Amino acid sequence: MAKFGRIFEHLVSEGIVTTEAAIKPVPVPREWLELVHSPSYVSKVFGHCRESEAVRQIGLPLSTPLVYRSRLAVAGTIRAGRLALDCSIACNIAGGSHHAFRDHGSGFCIFNDVAVAIRILQSENLIDRALVLDLDVHQGDGTATIFADDPSVFTFSMHCSSNFPLRKRKSDRDIGLPRGTGDEKYLAVLRVELDSIISKWRPDIVFYNAGVDSHMEDKLGLLALTDNGIADRDLMVLSTCHSESIPIAAVVGGGYSDDIDQLAHRHAILQRTASEFFAAS
Repeated sequence: MAKFGRIFEHLVSEGIVTTEAAIKPVPVPREWLELVHSPSYVSKVFGHCRESEAVRQIGLPLSTPLVYRSRLAVAGTIRAGRLALDCSIACNIAGGSHHAFRDHGSGFCIFNDVAVAIRILQSENLIDRALVLDLDVHQGDGTATIFADDPSVFTFSMHCSSNFPLRKRKSDRDIGLPRGTGDEKYLAVLRVELDSIISKWRPDIVFYNAGVDSHMEDKLGLLALTDNGIADRDLMVLSTCHSESIPIAAVVGGGYSDDIDQLAHRHAILQRTASEFFAAS
């Protein structure tokens, strides 16, 4: 949890953002969460219902601050989506809870912020078609299931095939990479997949899960990307969407290390790359 505040500190210290200019969301109401999640599950989370299996699967002890933080993360992703529609690129320094299902949490994920954001933007008639581009090292199983029968949302997950979750769900397009896949192979596969999906799908917006748990030093990752590889990955995604005039809203996704400063610096690659790209475009 400490990484999120530290990401912001890194961005301020590097001059990418200022404290005064930071956009602070307000927690989403439960009615917005229920556009994706079942009312009974939302009630159990709000009530810290520890005896519920739907809550136990989250893997975290629920508390008032944790639920509040989760609602803020969802609000940040919604705000990033709205900002992206206005200015082409926006980043939330939280979000990416892709293991949250309609009626239960999983893998440290409580509410599926990207799914809620898509439903809000659709309900406001701001978008019709969305692409979820999930490059977290773990498959986006919750997101895949939520949108399984929805032709307006295309889900793409490129992940380590032998990592969590043990039982993979079916995205519209899944690429499972072998352990130890490094920069060159990873980027070559992504280049082909990204060009194909963008040209065929033509979404109104892309929600990009930019998890850094694919890094070679991540303790839960099993892939082997370097800092430069992650920066090249992010630049590929941002530049491809921008060249096709498709707004992109990015979330930080997963990343796991005992060194919080190093982890925050790794997560900040996304904002650093986006800032440099946006300034040059």
